[in-house]
Amino acid sequence: MKQDKAKGVLSSRVSYETLEEFVREKAQGFIQDILEEEVSLFLGRDKSERISGKVEAAKGYRNGHGNPRKLSLMNGTIRLQRPRVRDTNERFESKVLPLFKRKSKEMGELLPELYLHGLSKGDFELALRNLLGDGAPLSPSSIQRLKGKWQLEYEQWKKRDLSALEVVYIWADGIYVKAGLEKDKAALLITIGGLSNGEKVVLACESGYRESKESWSEVLRDLKSRGLKFPRLTIADGHLGIWAALRDIYPESKDQRCWNHKIMNVLDALPKRVRPQAKEMLCKIPYAETREECERLRDQFTKRFEKDYGNAVKKLHNDWERMVTFYSFPKEHWVHLRTTNIVESPFNAIRLRTNVVRRYKKVESATAMIWKLLQVAEKNFRTLKGYWLLPDVYKGKQFVNGIIIKNNIQLERKAA
Repeated sequence: MKQDKAKGVLSSRVSYETLEEFVREKAQGFIQDILEEEVSLFLGRDKSERISGKVEAAKGYRNGHGNPRKLSLMNGTIRLQRPRVRDTNERFESKVLPLFKRKSKEMGELLPELYLHGLSKGDFELALRNLLGDGAPLSPSSIQRLKGKWQLEYEQWKKRDLSALEVVYIWADGIYVKAGLEKDKAALLITIGGLSNGEKVVLACESGYRESKESWSEVLRDLKSRGLKFPRLTIADGHLGIWAALRDIYPESKDQRCWNHKIMNVLDALPKRVRPQAKEMLCKIPYAETREECERLRDQFTKRFEKDYGNAVKKLHNDWERMVTFYSFPKEHWVHLRTTNIVESPFNAIRLRTNVVRRYKKVESATAMIWKLLQVAEKNFRTLKGYWLLPDVYKGKQFVNGIIIKNNIQLERKAA
C-alpha cells in the first residue's frame, strides 16, 4: 500500500512493451518445447537417448529441423523450427501445431496467465488443456519436463560468475507476492546493478524472510562469493536489514536511501489537510542543486511543521546522511541515485502480472517466474545517463555537489 502511495511522489512509468515482448518470447519458446516433446513421444525416447534397450521405442531418428514456420499471434509473429523425423514406419505429423494455429488469438490472451500458473504443479496442465483442448497429446512426463526446464534455467543463472562485472551502483529492493503456505506474502529480494559501461543488469532475485538483515546478508554474501566487487554506491529504501547487511559484506560501499520512501513516510505522519503543502515542499528538497541548498530547504520544512507535527519532522531528519550521499557523485547520475525507481519500474510490470494469481503453492515457483519477467525487462533497460563518467566513479574519483575534483580543485563542468 505504501509503495502505491509513493507513485505520485517521484513517478516512474510502466513499460507495456515489455509485457508484449514477454508474451511473444514465451510463446515461441513454449511451443518449440512442446514440438520437441511431441517428437520424443512419437519416437519413444528423448533427444539424446539411444534406441537400444527401449522396447517400446519406435523405429526412426531425428533429422534436424525444416524451414522455419511463421505463426501469427494477436500481438506479433513468432518463428518455429519444425522437427524432422526420418526412417519411421509412419509419417510424423504434429498434432499440436494445428491446434496452436487455430487458437492463436486465445493463446495470445492466455499465455501470460499460463506462464504465471505454470510453475505450480497442476495449474500448468489445467491452463494448457484449457488452451489446446482435452484431446491434446500431452503426457504428465512432458508437462513435468517443461516445468523443470524453466526452473533449471533459473538455477543455472544463480551460479554464473560475476567477477568480470564492474558494478558502480546497486539498486536493492523487495517485492512481496502471494506464495507459500504462510498467510503473509513472501518477500523476494531484487538487486539491479549499474555497470561502468552504462548497462544495467539483474544481479539477484532471491526469496527471503521479509527484508531482514539475515536475508539480505545471504543475498550479498552469495554475490560476493561469485566474484562481485563492492559497489561504489547502494540505493535502497529505509529497511534496516539491507544497511546492516552491507556493513558486514560490503563495508566499502556508500549508502543512499530512496527519497520516494522518505517522502512517503513523512507524509504518512501528517494529517490529510496539510499533505498537499507538505508534499510540495518535500519534493523540492532532493532536487536542490547543492547539498547546502538541500539542507536549507529541509530547514524551511522543519520551521513550518515542527511545532504542530514534530513526528513528521523527526522522520525527515532521521538517517539524514544517507539521504544526501548522492551529492558526492556526478550530477548527471542524480536522476538515477535519488530513488529506487530503477527497481520499481520493472516491479510495476511484475505486480500487473502477479496480482492476477490467487497464490503460488511454492515460493520457489514465484521466484523463478519473477526472475523470468525481470530477464525480459532487462532487455529493455536503458543506458544510464552520464555513462561516460561511470569509469571515474568506479576508479574512486571524488565529486562534490556533483562536480569532479581534480588536484584538489573543484572543476565546473561545461554544459553539454
